[in-house]
Amino acid sequence: MSQSIFAARRPAPMLFALSVLALAASAHAQTKLDTVVTTATRAPQKLADVLSDMTVLTRDDIERQAVGSVADLLRRQVGFEMVRNGGAGTNTSLFVRGADTRHTAVLIDGVRVDSQASSGASWNAIPLAQIERIEIVRGPASALYGSDAIGGVVQIFTRKGEGKPVVDLGIGGGNRGLVKADASVSGRTGIVDYALSAAAESSNGFNARPAPATPTFTPDDDGYQSRNASLRLGVQLAAEHRLEVSAVTSHVDADYDSSATAKTDDRSISDTRATRLAWAAQWSSDVRSELSVGESSERYETQPSPYMTKTRVRTYGFNTSWNLGAAGTLQGLLERREDRLDNSGLVAAAQPGHGERHQNAIGAGWTWASGRLSLQVNARHDRDSEFGGVSTGSVAGGYRLGSGWRLQASAGTSFRAPSLYQRFSDSGKPDLRPEKGRNAELGLHYAAGGDEFSITTYRNLVRDLIVYVSKPAGAPAGPCLSTFGCYDNVSQGRLQGLSLRGATTLGTVRLSGTLDLQAPKDVDKASVNYGKLLARRAEQHGTVRAETDIGSWTLGAQVLASSQRIDNLSTGNRLGGYALLDLDAQLAMSRQLSLQFKVENAADRKYETARTYATSPRQVFVGLRFTPQL
Repeated sequence: MSQSIFAARRPAPMLFALSVLALAASAHAQTKLDTVVTTATRAPQKLADVLSDMTVLTRDDIERQAVGSVADLLRRQVGFEMVRNGGAGTNTSLFVRGADTRHTAVLIDGVRVDSQASSGASWNAIPLAQIERIEIVRGPASALYGSDAIGGVVQIFTRKGEGKPVVDLGIGGGNRGLVKADASVSGRTGIVDYALSAAAESSNGFNARPAPATPTFTPDDDGYQSRNASLRLGVQLAAEHRLEVSAVTSHVDADYDSSATAKTDDRSISDTRATRLAWAAQWSSDVRSELSVGESSERYETQPSPYMTKTRVRTYGFNTSWNLGAAGTLQGLLERREDRLDNSGLVAAAQPGHGERHQNAIGAGWTWASGRLSLQVNARHDRDSEFGGVSTGSVAGGYRLGSGWRLQASAGTSFRAPSLYQRFSDSGKPDLRPEKGRNAELGLHYAAGGDEFSITTYRNLVRDLIVYVSKPAGAPAGPCLSTFGCYDNVSQGRLQGLSLRGATTLGTVRLSGTLDLQAPKDVDKASVNYGKLLARRAEQHGTVRAETDIGSWTLGAQVLASSQRIDNLSTGNRLGGYALLDLDAQLAMSRQLSLQFKVENAADRKYETARTYATSPRQVFVGLRFTPQL
């Protein structure tokens, strides 16, 4: 695809100017700083007191997205970049601060979600309609969460019942055959609270593999359909004891083209589930604990090509905290994780086609605050049944400068265990070492009234990166059985950059903006790619959003922009920069009824996040939401 089709080759100057405009104005209407979050410390804490680079997305943010997936929502947040092989139902990756998609720990209601085949969460299979809130922590968090959290943590919370019964209904449609509907009911009766949701969506899609006209090529649209549901049930056994069960299920059936040179009717079918049982207890005014067991599973299959893989991740956890008064709060953690993979490619496993492993962990944390100063220290040791133990730690501090300003600094280590497929497939190496990160960052944050602003600089050195290494023709057989190549620990990555975000108001217009300036590079001097930017990462990317109320209308516009990237380090092929415009509007017709409009990629720009794969053209959506009073 030629560069001329892109909206902009290097849109960074425009992006920077728009971001400065968004960050420099004055008085936002509402702040989220009183929101209570749990992801940053694994214990309840006000967002204003969090010492990490954190963002909370509410149900209003999610409903404004209207169409697309969780990945489409997250790509608009500071530090995030998305790569997708076609439409919403196809393979999707998210890079956080330049870290690979497998370097982000993902949880749904506290349940770890991770594919032991593809390495990392299957973002295209996580349902958007069921989500009540998303908490994002950027930067290493293995000292709290163990394996995977090299780039950050994304925790997704489904809806929870509160108060009198509430029914929420939504239906809508758009161009290219888009149809979607969702329904939920939630509330509380006596000691029981409940929330049940279900949703369905389908689209005819678009041609995801454009190619020059050839006698063997026939363009076809690649559509998808999805169904998902969630249940969250809580029982207040006593004032100090709560039992909760949650379950999420998702089914995605998507068309894709395995080749750009001939028409194909390939399909990928994903079934994802996550369940959890937890008991939270308050033993005294100063001592609380939580005991939980959770399991996530993913079944991925392609048709008509004969490929199928199943992953199961099971976790057991016990957390406790003690309020020590002026001495701070002490936390303890015991955790066990069990991974299982069924895949015909596991030819080197003890039981061919089947692989298992487990990790046992113990951790401790301490938080303290006095006057203007606050501190947080965490340490954890994970012992894997295959490669042994890994210890990680982190320390963070904050100092309130006054007038809404706070200075924060942190340092920490992290790791990602090699997946079962990377170790035991015909392309694997059983002696792979964990990837390990070492991060330091410094941030300045401002919040007063409704204004918010933050600037964070970070440097994360990741060693023993696992990459797929092609085997030269005629090379002797090595530890892996494939004639094409295998996974190996071969390089080091340096992820460093500067992130800015802010929100404010100019007159009646609410403004927000993000800007990332980064240089994620290969810094292994023995590598042929030494000094090069890592594949598919942009040096500059960001967003600007403007929103205003006019009568019963809420009108919004957002620009998302990215500079050019390298698609493949071996070939040097480049992906052009782009700038996208999204428009949205909501009309409150009554207290119970609202009308929603959304136009994504309003200028219908053609661009790529992965070479030879098209991305979504203009998408128009009109929806209706109804919340009847019961």
